[in-house]
Amino acid sequence: MKSIEMDKTGERGDFEWVYNDQPHTSRRKEILAKYPEIKSLMGPDPQLKWVVTGMVLTQLLACYMVHDLPWKWVLFWSYGFGGCINHSLTLAIHDISHNVAFGNKLARLNRWFAIWANLPIGLPYSASFKKYHIDHHRYLGGDGLDVDIPTDAEGWFFCTPLRKVLWLFLQPLFYALRPLVVNPKPVSRLEMMNAAVQFAVNFVIFYLWGLKPIVYLIAGSILCMGLHPISGHFIAEHYMFLKGHETYSYYGPLNWITFNVGYHMEHHDFPSIPGSKLPQVKKMAAEYYDSLPQHTSWIRVLWDFVFDDSIGPYTRIKREYKLVKQE
Repeated sequence: MKSIEMDKTGERGDFEWVYNDQPHTSRRKEILAKYPEIKSLMGPDPQLKWVVTGMVLTQLLACYMVHDLPWKWVLFWSYGFGGCINHSLTLAIHDISHNVAFGNKLARLNRWFAIWANLPIGLPYSASFKKYHIDHHRYLGGDGLDVDIPTDAEGWFFCTPLRKVLWLFLQPLFYALRPLVVNPKPVSRLEMMNAAVQFAVNFVIFYLWGLKPIVYLIAGSILCMGLHPISGHFIAEHYMFLKGHETYSYYGPLNWITFNVGYHMEHHDFPSIPGSKLPQVKKMAAEYYDSLPQHTSWIRVLWDFVFDDSIGPYTRIKREYKLVKQE
């Protein structure tokens, strides 16, 4: 294993522009040529639908349980419990976006199941995520295409420790609004259905148990996708902690509650393999991953992001896909 010792390059004034292709395409071909049995891991995860359903029902039960609590305890449980489940559900939606709940032949069922997983999050998310996440894989780091990359304004302004803490806190807002600025797309019918179902369920919860369960759900989603240990994965995945490396894995215990999103190099190499099977990818092709830089703590990632001058929103690799833009 090769843990990360950061490059100290000073404060950045621009992204790291490169003129080569992302590394995942070539590594995928090389690994499959050497270990064709990895193809057997591709396909749906039969347990995913039951795990996600259990999480959704747990949150609906929690809505009933918090409706009589004082507001301070609503917010406490929102951050300490419900928000963790909701963040985990966003990562289940990430897995489902690759059709690993029911397989590629039942793509529409995957889309509807993602809407079901979306319900405790409180705000419509799953359909829009699917639409943009395809571009993140296909055009990793693509200027104007990969909306996971911060904007120039974010890189310019959020460059001090205090501002970076604010940026982390507001991260859900930036993830929601950035696509509208960087790569706006027409609203799809599925997104409208996602919103209609979500707001209908919110109304039923409000009618039955009042405002507190709604705050419990939405506040938990916002708080735990912002300044929270689990949110370290947002920074750990693609921020350039070592020059020239744009994707990193984390193999620690938080993978147990995040559908193995920490196995991020493996995921980008094989996006059609469910998160539950990514440890098997690493085990089969260990020589391809053990020597690559990896994170050992998402909390440490957040700490370094805030207090190291060489790390910030600008610390991302970008490339141009000119032929794609002309289509």
